[in-house]
Amino acid sequence: MKKRWVSAVAVCLLTACAVSPTGRKQLLLMGNNDVAQMGLSSFQQIKEQEQISTDPQQNHYVQCVAQAITRAIPAQYSATNPGQWEVVVFDSDDVNAFALPGGRIGVYTGLLKVTQNQDQLAAVIGHEVSHVLAQHSNERLSQKQVANIGMSAADQLLKNTTTKAPAMAALGMGVQYGVLMPYSRAHETEADVLGLQLMAVAGFNPQESVSLWHNMASASKGSAPLEILSTHPSDQTRIKELQSLVPRVLPMYQQAQTNGVRPQCAG
Repeated sequence: MKKRWVSAVAVCLLTACAVSPTGRKQLLLMGNNDVAQMGLSSFQQIKEQEQISTDPQQNHYVQCVAQAITRAIPAQYSATNPGQWEVVVFDSDDVNAFALPGGRIGVYTGLLKVTQNQDQLAAVIGHEVSHVLAQHSNERLSQKQVANIGMSAADQLLKNTTTKAPAMAALGMGVQYGVLMPYSRAHETEADVLGLQLMAVAGFNPQESVSLWHNMASASKGSAPLEILSTHPSDQTRIKELQSLVPRVLPMYQQAQTNGVRPQCAG
C-alpha cells in the first residue's frame, strides 16, 4: 500500500505541476471543464437556498462594477475566463461575495453597506474573480485529493496498532494546519495581487482597496479568528500588504484613466 501511495503522489506531481500567474507552483489534477461544471452546480444550489435581490438599483450597480472588471480580464486568462459572467445579488446581511469557475459571481447586499463606493466594491469583485482566473478551486481540490491519499496510506500502515487513533488525529491536524490552510492564505494573498491589477486596468482606483479593508476591520469588531487558524490573512496583515502593492499598480490605473477607461457605476 505504501508503495502504491508513493507512486500515486509521484504521478500527480509529475503530470499536474503548473505555475500560477504570480509564479507560484501549483498542483492541478482536474480539468477546467470539470471544475467549471462544479462551479455551475454550486451556484445553482446557492441560488435555490438564498434570497435573490429584486432591487433594480442594487442589481444595476453590482452588475456595472462586475462587468467592468470582467471586461478587463487579460487574454492570458482565456483558459479560465468564460467570457460571459452571470452576476447575482443576494439579499442578505452577510458581508460577502464570491466568484465560481464557470463564470458566476455572487454579491451579498451586506457587502454594499461596507463598500463605500464603486472602487471598493471593485476591489472585492476583482479579488474574487482572481481566485477563478488563478485556478485556486482546482488547486484546493487537488490538494485535498493528495491529502486524502496520504491519510488513507497512514490508516493502513497504522492498522491494528495501539497508537493508531492518536497518530491519525495528530496527522489530520498536521495536514489541516500545516498544508491546507497555509495554502489557502497563499491563495488569498495571490488574489489580492491579481485583483489589484484587474481593478486598476478596469479603471478603478486601487488605493481604495486599503480603505476597504479598514472598513472590513471595523465591521468585524474583533470577531475574526487568529490568523494562524484562519484561511484568510488578518485584516492588519492584508492592509499592510495592500499598501505595499498599490504603488506598483497605480501606473496601470493612470494609464486606464488616460485611455478613457472611467467606470461610472452609481450605487
